[in-house]
Amino acid sequence: MQGLLELAGIPYIGAGVAASALCMDKDLFKAVLRDRGIPVAQNVTLREGDPPGHPFPYPVFVKPARLGSSVGMTKVHGEDELAAAVELARRHDDKVLIEEFVPGTEVECGVLGNRDPVASVVGEIVAHAEWYDYSAKYDDGGMDLVIPARISSEEAERVRDLAVESFVATECEGMARIDFFVRPDGEVVVNEINTIPGFTATSVYAKLFEASGITYAELLDRLIELALERHERRSTLEY
Repeated sequence: MQGLLELAGIPYIGAGVAASALCMDKDLFKAVLRDRGIPVAQNVTLREGDPPGHPFPYPVFVKPARLGSSVGMTKVHGEDELAAAVELARRHDDKVLIEEFVPGTEVECGVLGNRDPVASVVGEIVAHAEWYDYSAKYDDGGMDLVIPARISSEEAERVRDLAVESFVATECEGMARIDFFVRPDGEVVVNEINTIPGFTATSVYAKLFEASGITYAELLDRLIELALERHERRSTLEY
């Protein structure tokens, strides 16, 4: 869609073609962040024909590399569950990640901007399930959002710094929501970037910026301004 809008010369909100594709592919996304020294959860990547296997203690998470909303994702508690989890993930993608389990607090942070992005306050996700699966994300009462997150001020500042660093490293623009784990020892680990986060007035992204002093209406205005600014800037380029 982003490519079509670029070809048509129509301004649009959010990440461009490359950033959208990169952040959708969890394998490539992690590689870019590792190259920039940004901490991410360890994983192995299985491609077509690769046998299931990994060096991590259980539990682990198995997920399609290029899908969202926890679709096709399984928390695997032991070796006897691994093959079925990989088979499920492969129904959705021919590239599959087996990822270490990161204990701790799950938090999220919004980022807004183009060349000078800013981070929102940090929110904490409290899933009413064993993990933050599809039902917890989309069913009424499946989760609670605690703002601000119940982490130390130093940890919150680290989350906000890494949110902006990840946004810049992947060349995102406009908006994104970055998801993290904060380990019990205080280490902050990036989980993933959502380049098109849920965007109703009650969605996490909007709530995080509302808590940061930017109303939903103001947020919409800012995003439109950012889209127009980028379009005007790029319209001067020669191809």
